[in-house]
Amino acid sequence: MIRSAAIDRRSFVKAAGIGFLAALTPKSLLALEQADAVYASGIRAADGSYAVATVTERGEVVDQVALPARAHGMAFSAITGMTVAFARRPGTYAMIFDARNKREPIVISSAEGRHFYGHGAFSPDGRVLYASENDFDGNRGMIGLYDATDRFSRIGEFETYGIGPHDMTVSDDGRLLIVANGGIETHPDFGRTKLNLGAMQPSLALIDAATGALVEKHMLPAQWAQLSTRHVDLDDKGRIWFACQYEGHRKDLPPLVGHFAKGEDLSFIDLPEETTRRLANYVGAIAVNRSEGRVGVTSPKGGASVTIDARSGKVLAETTIPDAAGIAPARSGFAVSSYDGDFLSTRSDVAWDQHIVRIT
Repeated sequence: MIRSAAIDRRSFVKAAGIGFLAALTPKSLLALEQADAVYASGIRAADGSYAVATVTERGEVVDQVALPARAHGMAFSAITGMTVAFARRPGTYAMIFDARNKREPIVISSAEGRHFYGHGAFSPDGRVLYASENDFDGNRGMIGLYDATDRFSRIGEFETYGIGPHDMTVSDDGRLLIVANGGIETHPDFGRTKLNLGAMQPSLALIDAATGALVEKHMLPAQWAQLSTRHVDLDDKGRIWFACQYEGHRKDLPPLVGHFAKGEDLSFIDLPEETTRRLANYVGAIAVNRSEGRVGVTSPKGGASVTIDARSGKVLAETTIPDAAGIAPARSGFAVSSYDGDFLSTRSDVAWDQHIVRIT
């Protein structure tokens, strides 16, 4: 359950301490004091440099932490207050920092023969960081395990039982790792080129977080073998919502959003034809607002965000947002960013990257 916006802001300010607050400009301090909630997202600045920005729900940038290269997905631990920015595929760095203070960030590198896939998640107790990775010579999806109590030293890895894992999350009880295996083969020697579009194997996997054993694996129907499973989130019932990107013919109308739970088959949401066309066969991000029972998706290719009722599957709202990028739950509905620099009602001289994380 999302706490009230006032508690979100007060908890962030309290945890930040005098040193952090004193370092802010008066404008940033005022924005933080008036904030409904606090988020973090990767940005590209006007000078071409990359950073992670701390941002209010209204889109006012509070602070920035420089990055060595472009980031993609973010992860946050509510227990420790640590945030992680993962390099964009096929990047090899992840930077861990505390947005509430000025301590030196920790930068880690992927293991030899591995690269990050841009996403990861903390265990509920904040002690382990899980990262989606590629064993590029073995063409195997992997999850890297990092000890958050020991400067994020690498302590092992699990298979994802699929190819091309992208987003992943952890069940609320910490027992299951939930992985969207996009099914697309890549290798850093070929950059971001997709090497097997004619023989994709998209799937969703549930993995035992203690042992790495496969609990369940759900392959997509054969007719949608080119429907890459990309992003996941959980609702208040523990149901897994997933969003897809289609690599087939542009005139096809594949299902783009679905859900399942342990022991259940995959179920796709029957979106109206005009909504599927509006999303341009490409969902770039998904988020669940648990308190409202809503699911939000964005499409940079379609320039739109769509809100779905989690119980009925009905479309509640569609909004035109050119270059729509990240999405995360807000006090009401969702906070949405764009590559053009829009974050809800505010435009900044930055390009917001693909994902947003709420840091409270």
